Amino acid sequence: MLSQVWSSATHGVEALPVEIETNVASGMRGLSVVGLPRAAVRESFDRVRAALENNSIPVEWGRITINLAPADVPKESAAFDLPMAVGWVAASTDVVREDVLDRYWLTGELALDGTVRPVNGVLPMAMKAREEGCEGVLVPAENAAEAAVVEDLTVYPVETVRDAFAVLQGPGHHSGPTPYENDMASLYEQARQHTVDFREVRGQENVKRALEVAAAGGHNALMVGPPGSGKTMLARRVPTILPPLSSDEALETTKIHSVSGELQSETGLLATRPFRAPHHTISDAGLCGGGAHPSPGEISLAHNGVLFLDELPEFQRRVLEVLRQPMEEGQITISRAQSTVTYPARFMLVASMNPCPCGHLNDPNRECVCTPAQVQRYLGKISGPLMDRIDLHVEVAPVDFDEMSAEREGESSAAVRERVVRARERQGARFSDTKTHCNAQMGAQDVQTHCGIDDTGENLLRRATDRLGLSARGYTRILKVARTVADLEGAPHIQSNHVSEAIQYRSLDRGWWNG
Repeated sequence: MLSQVWSSATHGVEALPVEIETNVASGMRGLSVVGLPRAAVRESFDRVRAALENNSIPVEWGRITINLAPADVPKESAAFDLPMAVGWVAASTDVVREDVLDRYWLTGELALDGTVRPVNGVLPMAMKAREEGCEGVLVPAENAAEAAVVEDLTVYPVETVRDAFAVLQGPGHHSGPTPYENDMASLYEQARQHTVDFREVRGQENVKRALEVAAAGGHNALMVGPPGSGKTMLARRVPTILPPLSSDEALETTKIHSVSGELQSETGLLATRPFRAPHHTISDAGLCGGGAHPSPGEISLAHNGVLFLDELPEFQRRVLEVLRQPMEEGQITISRAQSTVTYPARFMLVASMNPCPCGHLNDPNRECVCTPAQVQRYLGKISGPLMDRIDLHVEVAPVDFDEMSAEREGESSAAVRERVVRARERQGARFSDTKTHCNAQMGAQDVQTHCGIDDTGENLLRRATDRLGLSARGYTRILKVARTVADLEGAPHIQSNHVSEAIQYRSLDRGWWNG
């Protein structure tokens, strides 16, 4: 007999429909799994057989052929265990009706006792199932909240293989799990809570202002200051002043975390902007994605959020250079012999570094012990082209005792976020007919159209370009930042004071980064 069961395979962050065809023919016992199965799939049959035997679910033996179609897409997940088990039973008996199988997609890894274990990539599968007109999905119970984020799709949480058959036997026999339901409004509200706030940061008003400008325009920022000046504390609070994720952004971001296995099963949805802070020992594959079987890297996990690189010069230079393309294009393409995948990577880069190896150059309270050659070598680890892609360079000074001991709290993240949201709304109206989302993403034509300056501003910018030795990219980024400063003030045109503030954020000695 022949049975057909539907599941999916993940390609990048998207799901592809996979049809599991199972044929049981008379003859000597044998098994053949075809359709580009990887090791985890080839081993599935042993888990499937033990799970069915330990749950006393009868099957027919013989020459068993399992085809995973389409045959030219690699299958590399244990998520095919449950659909293979259902397919084998359906091809052997009349326990499962064929018309019921056509209405559901299945996924899940089986333990030897029949328990259905969680798998990665359930959200992309659920979204694809709805797109294909499927009535519902059967997923591991721990993945149910994730799948239930998709509207107009029935989600059955299955804890054991018997639960799956209870659902698939049809309405007249249904004694298994009931559909899982999410309260999306309360889920969003619960998931949008932040545990940190800008009001907790004492002093550093100039740095807070710079980060507000960066958040308002989606600009990349670099903080330079001695150890203990609060760079990491400030960076961790940047997501709290960014605009809330829209529903589409939340789904897009959650898909990436679902595929990577980084999603918390309790909520099933990532509703706050991600903050990723990889260690400086990370490899280029860990940062940008890749591996023998490509998976998303840290820059994709930071999509629609913040990527924080602490101690920037300590990262390997070749790792940092890989950032240049995704910082410009908002995505990363990984090519392998068998496939090419593209992952989203539209993130806001926030980096921090010491001004020298000992960290106390220009520190009024500590003496620097580094030689000029050591300082030059330390800063030279960061290339000029990478620095050109960082819009704001901010000096972070140590906080004095009076500021640390002051009882007055700083401005809250909510108050800053209101200004940022209003600035983003102005940008949204400006770019409503384009794919641009914020000022940092403006192309050359957009800059020419929306970043005109008066004679006073032009003279300021000319002198700054000569003094700082800015590249064409650096010149353009000053205009973009000036446009953002104007948006924060609600000004329709860029004025000289906006240009002046933008220049301050590029005023670190350009001679340090000539590499």
